[in-house]
Parts: sequence; structure tokens; C-alpha cells
Amino acid sequence: MQDLNNKVAYVTGGTKGIGFGIAKALIDAGLKVAISGRKLEDVQKAREELGSDNVIAIASDVSNFDDEVRAVEQIVEKFGRLDVLIANAGVGKFGPVDQLSLEDWNAMIATNLTGVFHTLKAGVEQLKLNKGYYITIASLAGTNFFAGGSGYNASKFGVVGFTQAAMLDLREYGIKSTTIMPGSVTSHFNDHQPTEADSWKIQPSDIGEMIVSLLKLNANVLPSKIEVRPTQTK
Repeated sequence: MQDLNNKVAYVTGGTKGIGFGIAKALIDAGLKVAISGRKLEDVQKAREELGSDNVIAIASDVSNFDDEVRAVEQIVEKFGRLDVLIANAGVGKFGPVDQLSLEDWNAMIATNLTGVFHTLKAGVEQLKLNKGYYITIASLAGTNFFAGGSGYNASKFGVVGFTQAAMLDLREYGIKSTTIMPGSVTSHFNDHQPTEADSWKIQPSDIGEMIVSLLKLNANVLPSKIEVRPTQTK
């Protein structure tokens, strides 16, 4: 997939933060991009901010499989193909395990883990047709557990394991699969508002550049799991 012009990518959770940074990098690299989020008004606003005719906005809740099927259908109807799936949508709820509510547990598993399966399940036949690329945005929390993170850890450990197994299943079709595990990123995660104090962190644009580099790699090369950290801590 070294020539990225006119390839088509779908980025879930693309309204802000990492997802928005990924979408912008892909557009700048010549791809056509679909971004999704739960609220149509948020996705439409992000589309306007991206400022390109090569992006479409889709309302989809990744925890709902039918939403993701419809999203892929809209992408193929608009652009005629789908080459890259980037499962980025995620939520985080933190606190001691004895205080973690059923609602928060279920929300994290449904979005962070089941959602990445839904996105792949909805789009995998298109990836087979085009020898595409499937990328999940996990976290260093997918290999490093911490107090207060039981639900989040469980979902992200699951994403890492799921993506690695999917990689083994799908490479026989010429499909690449990679999970990216960022450390501290400047983002709007959990309603955080980025400030200058976040400048030491990985930037969303850094993750976008990394994904563009992955897509440009020789077809014989597959970095299946990538851990990425800030160079320095604050």
C-alpha cells in the first residue's frame, strides 16, 4: 500500500484527539477518509475543521454492530472501496475495582473491546478485496496494569490480544494488522482539555504520522505491535 493516493480509510472516534490527528495525517498523505463518532453534530464539526472534500462524517456507535455495518456501507457507496480500518474509539472509567459500577465496566468493554471487533467484522470483506490494513489503538495499559484501572486494563489487554490473533487469521488474505500502544498522549480523553502543560506528551499528529509510515512500508514488512512513549516525562 505504498502509494496512498485515493486509498480509503475509516477512523472510528475521529472527532477529536488521537482519531482527529490520525484523520488529518491520512488526508495530508492523499487518502480519502471517513470519520465517525456517536453524535452526528460532533462528526460534522470535525469534518469542517479538517477542511477537505475528501472526508465524510458518519454517526456510529461502535458498540452497536448494525451502526458499523451501515458506516461501511456509506463509505463504499461514497468512495467505492475501503482499504484501511482504524479502530480508535475508546472510553475510560477509573477507580478501585470494588467501586467500579456495572455501567462503567460494560461501557468500557462494549466500546474499547467489542467495538474493535465490530469495526473489523463490518469491514473485513472490503479489506480482503483490497489487501487492506487493520489498525487498533490500544494503550500501554494493555500490558501494564495499575491500581484503579481494572476495567480499562481488561479492555485494553483484550484489544492487544484480539488484534494479535486477528493478525494471524487475516495475513493469509494479504491483510496487515497492527496494534499501537501509546503512553501519555495529549488528547481530550475523559473530557480533558489540552493545555501547554501537555506539551511533553505524545501528540495526536505523532500517532497520525506513525500510521502513515506503517501504510507506506513494504508489503513484506509487518510491525504487528508497537509500544510508543514520550521521549521524556514531565
